[in-house]
Amino acid sequence: MRVFLQQIPTGPEPPKYLQLTLQPDLFGSWDLLRQTGIIGGRSQLRRERFPDAEQATAAFEKARDTQIQRGFQVTFVSGTPHNPTA
Repeated sequence: MRVFLQQIPTGPEPPKYLQLTLQPDLFGSWDLLRQTGIIGGRSQLRRERFPDAEQATAAFEKARDTQIQRGFQVTFVSGTPHNPTA
């Protein structure tokens, strides 16, 4: 699952962005990748590991919702949430 968020440009500076990616690793854990930066500029990548999909999905949704509250807008969504009960 992946979501790309971007701030609305307010001046001559390029907008900031955040990309959240949730993916399983080869050992059964889940990784939440957070890539932040300025469009056309430098970026930073951070990884958080979770033991199961439920915790990882909760962290993904919390990070997304926090950034939306800060004024970021969702511009791209890919994938669907993992549903372990299906």
